[in-house]
Amino acid sequence: MTPDAQTDDFEAVEVFPDSTDMDLRPGADNCYKCTACDVSCPVAEVDDEFPGPKFQGPEQWRLKRKEDEAVDDSIMSCSNCMRCDDACPSGVPLSQMHNTARGEYVDEQMDKLSREYIRNRILANYGTLAQLGGMFPRLANAVMGNSVVQQINEKLLGITAERDFPEFATQTFREWWNERGGPQVRSEEKRVAYFHGCYSNYNTPEVGKAMVRVFESFGYEVVVPKQRCSGTPMFANGMLDDAKRAAGINVENFAGLIPEGYDIIASCTSCSMSLRQEYPELFDIDGIEDLSAHTYEALEYLRIHEDLEGAVREASVDDQAFAYHAPCHGRNQGLDRQAVELFRQLDGVEIEDVGDSCSGISGTYGWKEEKYDKSMQIGADMFDHMEHAQGSVGMTECPTCSMQMEHGTGYDIKHPLQLLEEALV
Repeated sequence: MTPDAQTDDFEAVEVFPDSTDMDLRPGADNCYKCTACDVSCPVAEVDDEFPGPKFQGPEQWRLKRKEDEAVDDSIMSCSNCMRCDDACPSGVPLSQMHNTARGEYVDEQMDKLSREYIRNRILANYGTLAQLGGMFPRLANAVMGNSVVQQINEKLLGITAERDFPEFATQTFREWWNERGGPQVRSEEKRVAYFHGCYSNYNTPEVGKAMVRVFESFGYEVVVPKQRCSGTPMFANGMLDDAKRAAGINVENFAGLIPEGYDIIASCTSCSMSLRQEYPELFDIDGIEDLSAHTYEALEYLRIHEDLEGAVREASVDDQAFAYHAPCHGRNQGLDRQAVELFRQLDGVEIEDVGDSCSGISGTYGWKEEKYDKSMQIGADMFDHMEHAQGSVGMTECPTCSMQMEHGTGYDIKHPLQLLEEALV
């Protein structure tokens, strides 16, 4: 068959009408139906009506290539855990296919006045809600923690009343940062720009503070540019226009620092995954490839550039034991063993990996009334391992995994940076 004949047989899938760079046909053709992605999918394991990532990805793109097929509404049941990417032996861009299909479904097929759309829009733009809550944290905590309000949210919006809404901190990370006067260390050689994301800013500023103090203890100049949400909850809910606006601001504010010697550090594995993988897969923005290439998760960066293991071996903390869960988005970046390997060398610490299962919450997935029971079924294996682990304190890098771990076991949860701060700072 001649090259011309091969070309005539196919019609490129135009994901975004104004782009010529998003043809996913080759990825669909790489799928040879081994079903490794379906086997790895935590949603397919508990939801008999969910057809799985193989259908949501390459099979839908094959259908769209042949005829103008609508996107199946089951795409909204994908939790965007991205475990299928890690499972695929032939490099099919499954999560990219899911994200673009979900975006098309929301744009073209979802009723914009529906309860589901309004609920998803609110959850996808958590940063906006958190900004309001951060202005009046005590009032917001009292209102959102009220059981009557939780029941109303469930009835009107479909946000589950089973979960306690995360409390807003009385001082945000950025308020603390401005109060301390910004960087306390100056360096021409060691420079990082911190992407704190929404949750470390508004809900757990202690994680952001730990990141700054740990990096400064190694002699790094830390800067904190203005930023928007990484876009992770927007991708998961098909709000790609919102995600692209946020990405444009983040790329502009962070990529411009790279020529000055700065690398980008995230304390949340979903944020680092978004900047590293989803941005360049989905958007054509000047500087986006540089941002992707220079983005790291915090512990990952220190393990690469410093003798972090040596520093930890020489340190000690009071006796404590942890049940560690590796987030799915951390696994997808090859980071699933780093905290366990590091802290097993820390005197006074016992740490146990509670297995490779998904926590089940997957960002906003477990906050939806109709998905709550399934999210708890997915998390059951993790809960069981945690309860049989020696430690009664959990550990993870992901804020929503932290919510699920606490919700399912009642354990307090720490971020690895907090233990690292305790040991080294």
